[in-house]
Amino acid sequence: MTTRLASHASALALCTTLATSFALPAQASGIGNVRPKAETAPVFDDEAGGNANADDPAIWRNAADPGRSLVIATAKQGGLRVYDLDAHQVQSIPAPAGPSADDKPGRFNNVDLVHNLRLGGVRADVAVVSDRGNDRLRIYRIDRDKPGGPLTDVTDPGARPVFSADQAEINKQKTAYGLATWTDRATGRSYALVSQRNRTRIALLELVPTATGTVGYRQVRTLDLPASFRLPDGTPWTPCAEPGELPQVEGMVVDPADGTLYAGQEDVGIWRIDAGLTGTPTLIDKVREYGVPGTYDEQTEQCTPGIDPGFGGTHLTADVEGLTLVDEPDGDGYLLASSQGDNTFVAYDRERDEDNEYENAFRIVAASTTLDGSEVCDGAAALDAPLGRRYPNGLLVVQDGEETPGDGDREATGFKFVDLGEVVDIID
Repeated sequence: MTTRLASHASALALCTTLATSFALPAQASGIGNVRPKAETAPVFDDEAGGNANADDPAIWRNAADPGRSLVIATAKQGGLRVYDLDAHQVQSIPAPAGPSADDKPGRFNNVDLVHNLRLGGVRADVAVVSDRGNDRLRIYRIDRDKPGGPLTDVTDPGARPVFSADQAEINKQKTAYGLATWTDRATGRSYALVSQRNRTRIALLELVPTATGTVGYRQVRTLDLPASFRLPDGTPWTPCAEPGELPQVEGMVVDPADGTLYAGQEDVGIWRIDAGLTGTPTLIDKVREYGVPGTYDEQTEQCTPGIDPGFGGTHLTADVEGLTLVDEPDGDGYLLASSQGDNTFVAYDRERDEDNEYENAFRIVAASTTLDGSEVCDGAAALDAPLGRRYPNGLLVVQDGEETPGDGDREATGFKFVDLGEVVDIID
């Protein structure tokens, strides 16, 4: 969250404070509930747990055997986790260390996939990861049946930092954060769009395969979203944050049908942008807290909200987090967004001609006493294709920021697996 709270518990407390400061729309209490079918084992953000913190998933479909598809997920300083469709871990990859003991260690933030990238003379699928700790992209080739695990690091050893000039800047951690991939259908070139932590900048990076079978990248251009806003009554507004920090973007996804990037500026709302980072961005929806003044308290590391002037949206409660897409057989589909502050997921129409109108919302709630729902969700990924007998209607994977068991002192997070067909039934 952009208020940079000291702990997960205080972050949740702030979200609750903010959410209860606003009148939620009438539909919020009666929206549909979906129950997960499986969950990953919890990971723990402490020394005993390898400082692992579940964040963002991607779903890779095994075309030859869809029932043996994979979920690839980030665990921040804990690196990458790979799961089968039963939510069992099949591989764990540590994040690389920093150049020295005094430098920041690797921290894997977001992940997305590129299909049919040319590697060493053949086509392969790869997972692209933002390494926030080292300010780089990491690229992993996917081979479901490779001994030792399906992911192999194919990052060009010469890959440079995304936003930082040197290690001193990297250690300040205004580094690669959110990530989405895009393959331009007109040119066949593949890209990663990467946001900068604590800044409003988004960079377009072209993925560049090398002759040795590795993958590097080069910056094409950048775009800076607004950090402050003029409200309808003429007053200026800047989202409350720790001094020196700007309202960052994390959740992003590109619609391959028309090359549209959707970017969630956490304390502001959802932007629609040309994936080439050209043209003028459009804010398609605002968080409820949009326009609310706040005062940052250095002691509590929290923002205390002021009086709501009434300029916010009615569907999203900050932070806006994981964004993902759902296709429909008729060619239409939905944009899903994690509304972290009220533990809901919001669906919008993907049709730009319809101005991405709001469709519906839902929650992911406990399926049993041992299989809980999703709260304070960060990343999300949907795949609307058959995935064997367990998920014939597709799969939605969401991060759970309050994984059970968690005892308050030991932060537990994980991922929930949800039947996408049940989600679409609610949205429709």
